[in-house]
Amino acid sequence: MKRLIAIIAFLFTGTFAMAQDADAIVGVWEPGNGKARVKIDNIDGKFYGRIVWLKEPNDPETGKPKTDVNNSDESMKNVPLRGYRMLKDFEYKGKGVWEEGTIYDPETGNTYSSVITMKDENTLDIRGYVGVKTFGRSDTWRRLKVN
Repeated sequence: MKRLIAIIAFLFTGTFAMAQDADAIVGVWEPGNGKARVKIDNIDGKFYGRIVWLKEPNDPETGKPKTDVNNSDESMKNVPLRGYRMLKDFEYKGKGVWEEGTIYDPETGNTYSSVITMKDENTLDIRGYVGVKTFGRSDTWRRLKVN
């Protein structure tokens, strides 16, 4: 009986540690260009990121909040960028890597397959690609300290 309890405790501890590792990505991050801030959350075991701040939140021509004008889907062109979910469906694979997700680039209107690698507790390497990871582009995101 003690052995069974020990095995269950070991398995629970391992699962709990894995969940804690997965949530290391949760927080507010700034992409390399500094134009936005993205909040990453764990929603039912998958990770999503939405734009929570824009350096230039309003369209200079209209004075109204910026919208997703570059989206190829006409029905999305009037959706505000602030609040837009640009990272979707990432799954933690262990060892600081999240995969199986996509990243949307509002500047081009394109969605890419993506992998996120945590370099340290405050640095993410985010790689977007089409087809093969080799043929992609990476960006470094920095964690922001939020009060």
